[in-house]
Amino acid sequence: MRKKRELFFGIAAAMVFAASMSVYAEQEEETQGDTQMQTESLVASADEMAAPVDVVEADMEAVYGDEVKDGVYTIDVSSSSSMFKITDCSLTVDEEEMTAVITLGGDGYLKLFMGTGEEAVKASEDEYITFTENEEGFQTYEVPVEALDMGIDCAAWSKRKEKWYDRVLVFEASSLPQDALLHTEMTQPEDLALEDGSYTIEVVLEGGSGRTAVQSPAVLTVEDGVLTAEIVWGSPYYDYMIVGEEKYLPVNTEGDAVFEIPVTGLDYKMPVTADTIAMSQPHEIDYTLYFDSVSITALDE
Repeated sequence: MRKKRELFFGIAAAMVFAASMSVYAEQEEETQGDTQMQTESLVASADEMAAPVDVVEADMEAVYGDEVKDGVYTIDVSSSSSMFKITDCSLTVDEEEMTAVITLGGDGYLKLFMGTGEEAVKASEDEYITFTENEEGFQTYEVPVEALDMGIDCAAWSKRKEKWYDRVLVFEASSLPQDALLHTEMTQPEDLALEDGSYTIEVVLEGGSGRTAVQSPAVLTVEDGVLTAEIVWGSPYYDYMIVGEEKYLPVNTEGDAVFEIPVTGLDYKMPVTADTIAMSQPHEIDYTLYFDSVSITALDE
């Protein structure tokens, strides 16, 4: 009889334990469901956002702080959203750490989080980055920069919608001064020991929307060790180019735009800027030109 009672109580205890575990599992599932619903309600869906722009190019190679000289630089930043426009950016490099002060073109956001919106919901308040106003009254945010030429997640809290909006930022290494990068491998013009004269050279254009190109091979002129390339665009709608700090105007008045610009280095992506008048307003676009030194061929006179 005693054994039967023990067996009965054992079975009853097991049933009570199983029931309690079932209730706990249901409560845990409800908690997870509530958390998921809260996350979804605080993060804007794809339908609530403007169509994103892919700002990460397939051939981009990340540039980290140990590859950039210490200093303060003006740098261009691409944003995946037209609703999150960065009008100015100052990059500070100090002992391999990079931070940037970005200036927004509007005041629709109250704080940023360097990560996704889902991560922002789970983060603590002290991980959010609030803005300060500059002298012109625009919002500025100081953010860490893990690397240049790499997509960096950035969630922005909308003042009006009270939701996190996911953005992707790319801090463009090509917009830095040529001597800012420590490990840029390039061929210097003097390394080629070319005689004065005219040559052809293969050139590749990258950047912008990818809907334009330049003529390749290009004509390369050498005079006293200085290299000048004739850049022929596949469009007449460019009114000037910038190389370094110098502005260059077209050398023709009809047909596709043609410029004569200095070649400061070969076998690397040389940064240039070109101003297009094809849009409703003139617009400067950053590009790179890659001059292949192996392809240099003397031009028959």
